[in-house]
Amino acid sequence: MSQDAGPAAGSGAGTGTRSRRPGRAGTLLRLVVRRMLWAVPLLFVVSVTSFALMALVPGDPARAVLGPTASAEQVEALSREMGLDRPLPEQYAGWLDRAVHGDLGTSLYTGADVESLLRARLEPTVSLILLSALVAAVVGVLLGLTSAVRGGVLGRLVDVLSAAGLAVPSFWFALLLVSWFAVRWRVFPPTGYTPAGTSAAEWLRSLALPAAATALPAVTGMAKQTRDAVLDALHLSFVRVMQANGLSRSSILFRHVLRNAAGPILSLLGVITAGLLGATVLIENIFGLPGLGSAAALAALQHDIPVLQGTVITFTLIVIAIGLLVDVCQAWLDPRTGVR
Repeated sequence: MSQDAGPAAGSGAGTGTRSRRPGRAGTLLRLVVRRMLWAVPLLFVVSVTSFALMALVPGDPARAVLGPTASAEQVEALSREMGLDRPLPEQYAGWLDRAVHGDLGTSLYTGADVESLLRARLEPTVSLILLSALVAAVVGVLLGLTSAVRGGVLGRLVDVLSAAGLAVPSFWFALLLVSWFAVRWRVFPPTGYTPAGTSAAEWLRSLALPAAATALPAVTGMAKQTRDAVLDALHLSFVRVMQANGLSRSSILFRHVLRNAAGPILSLLGVITAGLLGATVLIENIFGLPGLGSAAALAALQHDIPVLQGTVITFTLIVIAIGLLVDVCQAWLDPRTGVR
């Protein structure tokens, strides 16, 4: 009987192991599907809100296109041609119907296709966000980890730098970087963007100063969050057990402590990365990057509603993608889920 019990138990254990794996994958899949379903009403609310807010902005798009010397009759005729004389709900319904079918309209100012315009400007913005987030994550985590392990003066220094990094305006720091590294020492170009497909080295040089200026407040925030999360994980009972069993400090720190601290760190990184979108509007204009942020600023000045609306929707999609990626990474790294 004991001989039969062993194989049966092993078979049951194997079956249990195999049955758990689809459940873990199913949990991850349900997470993705749930986030994608939430994206639909979010996009609708954002599009309605942005459309209504843009209608309240002072100024006449037709007048902005024709210039101040145009007559009232010319402005009125162009408004009818653009459909701007229709009630606002009717204008939004027409835009929504076209957007659902993949047509974001044409620029009121240049007549260019909005989708093509945004697609051409997507790479600089995404490159700037990803590079800034990478700098914030690597530098911030290293600073926070060092502060948590060593403590003392370094820990207090991280607190001071966190406050200073949040207080220093990004545009002021950007101008300092241009003055030092572009004008005085001529290490990096002051303006412009080189696509990654043209030259990886020049792409990195063109984004070095914008990414540094964008990542400054993010680095300090990441450092403080990492330090606090690592300190909490170091006081867990399993860490003391590993230390008593003679495991090396580096193994405990990088294989176990950081994994348990990854949840709050990733949450903050997701929030920071989404917040970087707002910084791109200013940073791209300072460094002359042809991205979505500069397109949004120019469209706002020109009252170019289709371009501004398309930019807002693109920003929202990027935020949704960032949130989804963070959720998947948290589910993957969280030791309580076992999704690996």
